[in-house]
Amino acid sequence: MTELEFAKKIRDAGGTAYLVGGAVRDKFRNVDAHDRDYCVTGIDEKTFTEIFPDADKFGKSFPVYSIEIDDEHCEVAFARTERKISAGYRGFEILFSPNVTIEQDLFRRDTTINAMAIELLSGELVDPFGGREDVLNKKIRAVSEHFTDDPVRALRAARQAAQFNFEISAETIDAMKLCGEEVANEPTERIFDELATALKTDVPSIFFRSLERADLLAITFPEIANLRGKTQPTEFHPEGDAYEHTLNLLDEVAKVNPKPIVRFAALMHDVGKGLTPPEMLPHHYKHERRGLDVLKKMSQRMVLPSDWKKSAEFVIREHMRAPHLSHAGKIVDLLLGMYAQRISVRDFCDIINADNHGLPPYLEHAQEIISELLKIGGRNAPPELKGVEVGKWIRDERMRRFKKIYSTFKIF
Repeated sequence: MTELEFAKKIRDAGGTAYLVGGAVRDKFRNVDAHDRDYCVTGIDEKTFTEIFPDADKFGKSFPVYSIEIDDEHCEVAFARTERKISAGYRGFEILFSPNVTIEQDLFRRDTTINAMAIELLSGELVDPFGGREDVLNKKIRAVSEHFTDDPVRALRAARQAAQFNFEISAETIDAMKLCGEEVANEPTERIFDELATALKTDVPSIFFRSLERADLLAITFPEIANLRGKTQPTEFHPEGDAYEHTLNLLDEVAKVNPKPIVRFAALMHDVGKGLTPPEMLPHHYKHERRGLDVLKKMSQRMVLPSDWKKSAEFVIREHMRAPHLSHAGKIVDLLLGMYAQRISVRDFCDIINADNHGLPPYLEHAQEIISELLKIGGRNAPPELKGVEVGKWIRDERMRRFKKIYSTFKIF
């Protein structure tokens, strides 16, 4: 079924179909939309299911259907209104009926750039809140005073700013500030979802800087907020405190590595500096150890994916010593440890390179070295060796192979 056929079926049943959300916003950004979402008015659910018997229904608080349009699975929702009746993201009374207009539906949305619709058959833009102008002016602006009804909208505004490199309006920053008390009580999985999305953006630091402007950083990500004011030796970090260094590094890694898990590890690499005693500044001795403790507590507060946590642990633990290793045994242990933690050579090197503005020779050739080392295993050991003797033989052989490789690369 084509989009036109879908719209005509809705019209023939007495309703109207609209393209809504990101697809409309992206049209005015002159970029291709990843998804196309639709909203229908003027018909009830019973009529809709009669027209589209194969539509798959999902959604608990209100019905949303998945329909194949132009060979893509698209979401179709009924126009609805929301009224806040209690705290939390579940505290809404939701009304959907054929009498709800598209303008009423757009009014409940978070920011103006997401509060536009295009009527499919006429091509008419419905833009009651100036979203098109805000897209052209690269502005994030709340639709109404109801922005604060869902406190996570504050994080969405910060994420949108990072996603599109837009500026959040001053009045919207003020509205975000009003979300602090309630956002502190939101389920942490909602906070993590916004973090994970923000880490996919081109300039993820904007997300954290926007939260800082709105006095929300210490509430949502205290581990990052604690880095503010933690001075560092200027000969190594002319950019400023640990907060500035961390956000700059995050953006540098984002330029070369698209993986959120890697960007998270970069974000956390110096997180232990947030606990450096004031009398120790500008030095941060043993901040790696403190960083592991901070990550552990963060994971207890906000359940992190296991692979995210393990990758960040490895980077926190190894990022300081990795550029300076010269002992063959320690280099071999680090390389094989990287393999065991399932953080790729490229991922680790992207962080180390951004942090140190270069790589030591063994990391430049890390993939070749690891591949050679892994060729040596228990199956290669002399048959007379048993138990721990096999392990010792494997390590000795790997050390010999490593030194030979190093000599071949002429980087010893």
